[in-house]
Amino acid sequence: MSSDPWGRVDEQGNVYVRTAEGERQVGSWQAGSPEEALAYFERKYQGLEAEIGLLEHRVRKTDLAAKEAQTALDHLRAQVVEAHAVGDLDALAKRLDTLGGEIETRQSERRAARAKAQDETRAAKEALVAEAEQLAESNQWREAGDRLRALVDNWKALPRLDRKSDDELWHRFSHARSVFSKHRKAHFAALDSEREQARLVKEKLVAEAESLSDSTEWGPTAAAYRDLMTQWKAAGRAQRDAEEELWARFRGAQDVFFQARSAAFSERDHEQGENQHAKEALLVEAEAILPITDLKAAKAALRDVNERWEAIGHVPREVRPKLDGRLNAVERAIREAEEAEWQRSNPEAKARAAGMTGLLQAAVDKLQADIDKARAAGNASKVAKLESELAGRQALLDQAQKSLQEFSG
Repeated sequence: MSSDPWGRVDEQGNVYVRTAEGERQVGSWQAGSPEEALAYFERKYQGLEAEIGLLEHRVRKTDLAAKEAQTALDHLRAQVVEAHAVGDLDALAKRLDTLGGEIETRQSERRAARAKAQDETRAAKEALVAEAEQLAESNQWREAGDRLRALVDNWKALPRLDRKSDDELWHRFSHARSVFSKHRKAHFAALDSEREQARLVKEKLVAEAESLSDSTEWGPTAAAYRDLMTQWKAAGRAQRDAEEELWARFRGAQDVFFQARSAAFSERDHEQGENQHAKEALLVEAEAILPITDLKAAKAALRDVNERWEAIGHVPREVRPKLDGRLNAVERAIREAEEAEWQRSNPEAKARAAGMTGLLQAAVDKLQADIDKARAAGNASKVAKLESELAGRQALLDQAQKSLQEFSG
């Protein structure tokens, strides 16, 4: 019989291993010595020990999945329990127990990490959903659309949650995008309708503008173009291509009219400049009539000037008041000469002047007689009063006599 600390071989060749629960037979050996039998079963132990060491390394040094590690652990535990090997099987079982605790700890840590990651993912997706729902009501179509596309990319980059939670959040997210898309589509459909209406209005305005381009009614047509421009601005914008084409036609029609008007105004300005020079020459001739020495000749000369003045035509607006003022001054001088002549030759006025002169002379003579009487009576105060009255009547008499002399001039 042969033995070591962990096993023995009896006389019949049966091999036993010692454990904390006692001995158990692990095999038999008939082909050699007991020492060879123990050595064979010890090598089996060493092989089992090596497998446990390898599993320890994988659990502690690699990212071996907990489920795979647990499966390998359970397999080795079964091997240790039923091992046909000689060695410290209890030590191997303890190592496996220790390793089992480590695997369980790692499982707990990984479950916690997964739970934390899920919570973070849930929070991230809820934030994406909240932002998408807010953007769904935006009318900043380009900015909001770009942001929603970026949110989709962010969503795809996040891990999935449990199916129920992930589906619920995705439904809200997708609904928000659909609401935004619906609003945007309705907005642009309305915008297209408005632009089509604007195109129709502007086509009519262009047709009217083109019909006016050959007009020579400068003032009314320019006013009509201003009104058309007001209507153009109020009509809104058509689609870009149509807007550009219609505007080119509208502007072109205006250019034709205003260029023609500018040419006509240039010709008119030249003609009016010539007219100005002609009227200035006439004014020199008219002003030579003054001072008036022969009223009849002066009136005839002015009539001739007026006839030629009217025949000349328009002058620039800015010089018209000055020119008219100079001619009016000559006309006014002749009218005043006519008035003075009439006054001198008016019998009724002369008679009235003579009558007034006679009345004033009689009054002056009476006052002079009253003064003489008062002075003779020694009434100095009455003399002073009458002399004051006499001075006033004498002044009126002098004026009346002067007027009467003008009738006789």
